[in-house]
Amino acid sequence: FKPIFLGTVHPRSELAQHRRVVNSQKCVRAGGKHNDLEDVGRDTYHHTFFEMLGNWSFGDYFKEEACSMAWELLTEVYEIPRDRLYVTYFGGDSLLGLSADEECRDVWLRLGVPASHVLPFPLKDNFWEMGDTGPCGPCTEIHYDYVGGGRNAAALVNQGSPDVVEIWNLVFMQYSREVEGNLLPLPQHHVDTGMGLERLVTVLQNKRSNYDTDLFTPILDAIHKGCRGPRYQGLVGDADVGRVNMAYRVVADHVRTLCVCITDGIYPGLSGAELVLRRILRRAVRFCSEVLHAPPGLLASLVPTVVEVLGDAYPELTKNADQIMDIINENETTFLSSLERGRRIIERTVQQMEPSTNFPAEVAWSLYGNLGFPLDLIDLMLEEKGISLDSAAFNELVLEDAKRKAGGPQAGQLEDTNTRLDVHSLAQLRSGNVPATDDSPKYAYTLGQHGQYEFSPCQATVLMLYRDQSLQKEVGAGQRCGVILDRTNFYAEQGGQASDQGYMIRLGQQDILFPVESVRLCGGYVIHEVTAVETLRAGDQVQLFVDEAQRLACMTNHTATHLLNFALRHILGDNTEQRGSHVTAERLRFDFDTKGPVTVEQLQQVEQVVQDVIKRNEVVHMAEVPLTLARRVRGLRAVDEGYPDPVRIVSLGVPVESVLTRDSEAAMQTSVELCCGTHLLQTGAMEDLAIISERQLVKGISRVIAVTGGQAKQAREVGQCLAMEVDSVSLRMKQRSTSIPEMQKLSKEVGQLTKVVASTAIPQWQRKELQTTLKALQRTANTAIKKLEVQQAEEKAQSLLEKHCNQPVIIDTVPADSLSILMKVVNQLCDKSPGTSVLLLSPQVSGEVFCACQVSKNCLPMFSAADWAVAVCTQMEGKAGGSPVVAKGSGNAKGMQGALTTALKFAQSKL
Repeated sequence: FKPIFLGTVHPRSELAQHRRVVNSQKCVRAGGKHNDLEDVGRDTYHHTFFEMLGNWSFGDYFKEEACSMAWELLTEVYEIPRDRLYVTYFGGDSLLGLSADEECRDVWLRLGVPASHVLPFPLKDNFWEMGDTGPCGPCTEIHYDYVGGGRNAAALVNQGSPDVVEIWNLVFMQYSREVEGNLLPLPQHHVDTGMGLERLVTVLQNKRSNYDTDLFTPILDAIHKGCRGPRYQGLVGDADVGRVNMAYRVVADHVRTLCVCITDGIYPGLSGAELVLRRILRRAVRFCSEVLHAPPGLLASLVPTVVEVLGDAYPELTKNADQIMDIINENETTFLSSLERGRRIIERTVQQMEPSTNFPAEVAWSLYGNLGFPLDLIDLMLEEKGISLDSAAFNELVLEDAKRKAGGPQAGQLEDTNTRLDVHSLAQLRSGNVPATDDSPKYAYTLGQHGQYEFSPCQATVLMLYRDQSLQKEVGAGQRCGVILDRTNFYAEQGGQASDQGYMIRLGQQDILFPVESVRLCGGYVIHEVTAVETLRAGDQVQLFVDEAQRLACMTNHTATHLLNFALRHILGDNTEQRGSHVTAERLRFDFDTKGPVTVEQLQQVEQVVQDVIKRNEVVHMAEVPLTLARRVRGLRAVDEGYPDPVRIVSLGVPVESVLTRDSEAAMQTSVELCCGTHLLQTGAMEDLAIISERQLVKGISRVIAVTGGQAKQAREVGQCLAMEVDSVSLRMKQRSTSIPEMQKLSKEVGQLTKVVASTAIPQWQRKELQTTLKALQRTANTAIKKLEVQQAEEKAQSLLEKHCNQPVIIDTVPADSLSILMKVVNQLCDKSPGTSVLLLSPQVSGEVFCACQVSKNCLPMFSAADWAVAVCTQMEGKAGGSPVVAKGSGNAKGMQGALTTALKFAQSKL
């Protein structure tokens, strides 16, 4: 309903017709302004998922009716005793210059609520705002006293007492909070009320805790069966020894949230809502394993019980039960294994730390960020070891991260202030009877004789200009502004398709172009973002020119998106639901539900289906149809209430009339979608489509990126070239060279090709094939190199052994292609002659000298390989390192003779 409050709703949509609405909505709150995840489970009335019962008025009834309907429902229909109810109202705020909401107070008194039960509260409790800006207003809350018995519980209202709990909040939207922080009265007054079903049921079932109602008891019983520990007893605080009861509440609450979110297509992931869900899942897993000592899998085993409780109200849960269980189990396994890894990392870090220092913040941050390790768990584990986290440094990292994240989207929001009409300007346009923009000319294009698209010109009048959040009649040269016209052929960004670009000229001034950078639709008005090269005024007559190449590319890619959606459903099955798409002139992006990764064969088949339709050059049929008729089309995706009515149907190859006839199967055999986008008139112009990327965004959702036309052709050509290069390496590998440098060169080539294949735009099926081949080639090369090195080392060790015949120390130079070969020669020598200590140098063409040594176990601890190598390499101005038994290093050829002398002297001094 936000678009209604903000005035941005399309005037022709179903949504815009609503005046009075009642609903029940699924809500998840876990963090942010209204709820903290860590509090859930501590008491008996907070939840992450709850069902909100609401009634809404959009510019219809206001305080009088809202309060009296609420009072009637609670006291007469539900028969809740009046003396147990208390109401609060907004007591005013002198800083904001807001007086107390006495209008609301008087309504309650007229309804017969005793004055001792009508209580004023400040901004914090009785002024409702969802965010930093936007619609807001005073609210009135109804609280229930569980104890009753004629007492006056007014002193307990809003004090966090479990005995007196808010059950219904009635919000009166009458202001809008501006960016500068000031409040302006809203052009229309609205009512938005919310009552938590869980709290209401607690009152009606005569319980003291939400968890004792039949929304939760079946789940709590199932937890008890699954973990075989003590039963749930409803204890809180200190009485709840070992936090067992808290764990029951956490798990019962969280598993409901997981079921509802996963069903609605939100999966545990790495950012935004997905990240919040991942935290909820992980918190539940920890309470299962650490407090309830339940075996893995308990969480998923509760899903059927949740479905039993909620399935009647939300039938979609029943359909998805198996998928929910799979996702919970997979995430649980991943989390338990990352807990193990995290424990090991903490152990290792603690061992390496200097005594009496703080645990390094960057290690904690990486555990938290990369492994999703909960912070309180890091603290707990460190506490057990008597160590604390360097929290000042850690908080700095948190702030830096927040700043970095804020830099992204925020920076972009300042850009488009000229095209986002605010609620007051929208009301002003409507009260000034400024007509909504006629944007039907965006569909005015035809196919010429030679297959070229011809876009009809469009002439328009400037009705109003918009700049710095206010409507203006005139904007000076050099300024950016939003231009509202009576009609336009520009496409405004919507339905996932990027907006048109282009320019406008004033009639009679052909040589002055006003560039149009972006176009947005807002409450039926199309706003063109323009840089005024000269002064622009309302009343100016302009001619509009869309960038035709960019528009045609968007049309091609939008039609391609519909085709791709159809092909994916055709190949992967009808339950392949679209999750989102974005169309630009360069490429198209499409997200959809999937059971698992898409295979090479499936990708090829999807491309083939699309190419067949392109070859047939099918006609793309488009027609505006009343919404009620459109709803009949079989297989059509859910129709959003925000769609303007009539809606536009796009059907490939089948006329819209045929699709609309009752029981028509036509819509199942081709692509039929509701779409306001601009499309090709025939599919042939697409020429080709190549899927150049496919990856899983999160478990269960795949994202494909595809290109069309010349770009698709180019992707295929590049793919062919790369395939030939891979074949060539493969052939050379088969000729099994016996030279190590040659094999290393091939291995390097495979490495470089692997990088190129991963990052170049080529068909995804081909990328997957080439990656499989390259992986195998890399393994072959590595094995061959190892084998050759062992062989070489063996020969060299043998000849050295014959030369030095059973000496206690062998010091010599030997040719070797790499330090690893030299090391192998040393190992082989010591294996063949266990009492011998060996140090070998190998001069390289580059002027570098490799050094490797190993000391016989009999000579320890007097003689250390690491010290030996350091002494020798220092002599050659180089570096070395290792253990007492083996060491290696390198240096400069100039010092090699001296190094050999040093090696001998060092050995003699130790033996």
